[in-house]
Amino acid sequence: MSAGNVILTGFMGSGKSTIGRILAKELNTYFIDTDNLIEYFENRSIKEIFEKEGEESFRKKERYCFEWIKNNVKNTVISVGGGFPVFIPEIKEAGVVIYLKVDFDDILKRMSEDEIAKRPLFQDIKKAKELFSKRDNIYRQLADYIIENRDIDGTIKKIKGIIDAS
Repeated sequence: MSAGNVILTGFMGSGKSTIGRILAKELNTYFIDTDNLIEYFENRSIKEIFEKEGEESFRKKERYCFEWIKNNVKNTVISVGGGFPVFIPEIKEAGVVIYLKVDFDDILKRMSEDEIAKRPLFQDIKKAKELFSKRDNIYRQLADYIIENRDIDGTIKKIKGIIDAS
């Protein structure tokens, strides 16, 4: 793997964590999921943070997480929460950004009821779809590369090609 980090962005349920874990294993490197890292730092779930402190507080925790990663993490595959690039537009300071593009309807098909239930911003499907449309443009603008995430093997092969070329 090149000297930097690979950062996977995309909407909730786009496969960032799944792809990230497999990719890190294949590259023989580390994997970090920022939502899991925040839950670890806070010793509670993202849903609890949203419910007890609100989204603004959660975004501050994401900022702290970003600064920690930027200053301490190298040669790692990083999956960031769906809003991370929206609220931290300087995300590229921490690594190469790859947007895993998945259509909203495909995300809905992929996610179980339990997965939807644990995502605070996915509780109203109509609002979630509007949020998806807004974020899609931001993901595109901030990405170094955009990959249609249709199947795991194909997506990992494309990402490894990007890494090998850099």
